Amino acid sequence: MTKHNILFIGLDTHKEFIEVAYIEDNRGAQPIHFGRISSAKVTIKKLIRQFESKYPNTTLHFVYEAGPCGYWIYRLITSLGHCCYVVAPSLIPKKPGERVKTDKRDALKLAKLLKSEDLTPIYVPEPEDEAIRDLSRAREVAMKDLKDAKYQLKAMLLRNNINYAGTANWSLKHLRWLTELVLPHPAQQIVLQEFIQTINERTARLERLDNELSHHVYQWRYYPVVKAIQAMRGVRLLVAAGIVSELGDLTRFDHPRKLMSYLGLVPSEHSSGGKRHIGAITKCGNGRARRLLVEGAHSYRHAANISTELQKRQEGLPKQLIDIAWKAQLRLCKRYKKLINKGKHYNLVVTAIAREMIAYIWAIAKQVVLSPVNPKLRLSRVPA
Repeated sequence: MTKHNILFIGLDTHKEFIEVAYIEDNRGAQPIHFGRISSAKVTIKKLIRQFESKYPNTTLHFVYEAGPCGYWIYRLITSLGHCCYVVAPSLIPKKPGERVKTDKRDALKLAKLLKSEDLTPIYVPEPEDEAIRDLSRAREVAMKDLKDAKYQLKAMLLRNNINYAGTANWSLKHLRWLTELVLPHPAQQIVLQEFIQTINERTARLERLDNELSHHVYQWRYYPVVKAIQAMRGVRLLVAAGIVSELGDLTRFDHPRKLMSYLGLVPSEHSSGGKRHIGAITKCGNGRARRLLVEGAHSYRHAANISTELQKRQEGLPKQLIDIAWKAQLRLCKRYKKLINKGKHYNLVVTAIAREMIAYIWAIAKQVVLSPVNPKLRLSRVPA
């Protein structure tokens, strides 16, 4: 049997099964369909043993698309000592004439593209980092659910022409006023009480998640980066933890422009010959991190200033990081005012500020030295 140096294996993963194809590392080789296997871990380990016995002294390279199934397959394969790549579906090359899509064809295509080096692997976070990201996202979902419940209650009151005379909505005084309301029909009164109870429950849920996020972020290995980028204006704990949990290691980008492009904050372009057309931002990459940056960019509409809260966040940080944050604030506040005076649209200005914000955040993260991950203390890479 002919021995090859590398065997490329494409996996089209699903909840219940995985379609497998492979291609040998020699000129003119064609991808071969292996078959369909179960997505159980025992079956995947058996598959790897079969390839190891059939192709001894050969390096196995696996690849599959990122999706809702997560990264457990990647961690399982790498824990067994083999190479594995996770690729974004949006970055997989596709021919315009391809109108037939099946699981078998997807697996064959992945194996062939991996051999031709036409696939770009994505960044796979550590299990601990993914856990913090899940907690940060859960907190955001809880905040959205609370807002939705408040909007529904206010919409019902508006339909019944009931207006609150005070100024502070959802204060203790406002909540007491809600409990004293008497609606015309008993059925509406029940709806009102259910809305009030839902708001109270979701408020308590949000408080619990806030406490848990603060507790776990302080013990996170990326906490020095989270604390350092809070020296920036418009970047508090929730924004900082959200950005770092979504992006992971910022130092893997060797230039801030690559980070801007990764977040989809750079303008799209269609140029040909002597014509050049600049369009809207690409909006590719991580949408949540991009949204958090845009939220923080709104604070630069005011004049440059070190507030009491910002000064507290900067306490204990090296002077070098504080100087970068102050330099960023001077530039971004000035740029915000300049773009507004030019007549640029407000959303365009805020997006431009967010694009430059991530460059300064990258510069701060580069100055923070993190301790390497200890394999003995990390979460299990292969859950039982």
